[in-house]
Amino acid sequence: MLSPEKSPPNFADSGVTMEQPMAGSNGRQFVKYSFYKVAPLWRRLPDAERQDSKREFAAVVEEFAAESFTQSYSLVGLRGDADFLLWQAADSLESIQEVATRMWNTQLGSYLTQPHSYLAMTNRSQYVGHHRHSGQEGTEVKLRPGDAKYFIVYPFLKTREWFLLPQEERQRMMSDHIALGHKYPSVKINTTYSFGLDDQEFVVAFETDEPGDFLDLVMDLRGTEGSLYTLRD
Repeated sequence: MLSPEKSPPNFADSGVTMEQPMAGSNGRQFVKYSFYKVAPLWRRLPDAERQDSKREFAAVVEEFAAESFTQSYSLVGLRGDADFLLWQAADSLESIQEVATRMWNTQLGSYLTQPHSYLAMTNRSQYVGHHRHSGQEGTEVKLRPGDAKYFIVYPFLKTREWFLLPQEERQRMMSDHIALGHKYPSVKINTTYSFGLDDQEFVVAFETDEPGDFLDLVMDLRGTEGSLYTLRD
């Protein structure tokens, strides 16, 4: 899911800012990907009322930014089922729930629906030990977002057969996977884990300035052995 702007759709000057995320339990963070759709009725409101509702909504997110990472992306013209995305990371589920409750209680919140919602946590990868380099993804438990223009959210499930493979077999296939990814340095990956927390097992978020590079990367990954063990993405 792509978005070319880092503000809600037609919500210019929203006041949403990026703050350094805080460490959660055992250093890990809860990560939330919330997709919102604005009801057409909101667009028919007087301009002053729409502006006031945007400012109220943005103020809630801004107030929460001191203790929670929040980044917004526009999906206008790119998705038919969502208008903007909030990418959040916090120490606790209660923090994420608190800000969500307050957003729903704003005037704009009364015109929103949430067609997609993914919950995950950060975690260290068991596969990156042989591929260490500066900024290597998967070696930290804190979210480390970049500043790329586009953001793609990619939830997926692995097959049960994958988890029953010997660690050495999984490492071999993942090493090939990682090596292929290194051919596309313009694409930054952020892996989060959803086992038992949500309907998927992983949510991988990609940041890039070149959507075509991401398309080529995914096409190349389809030809790897490890892709045989993807159940749904």
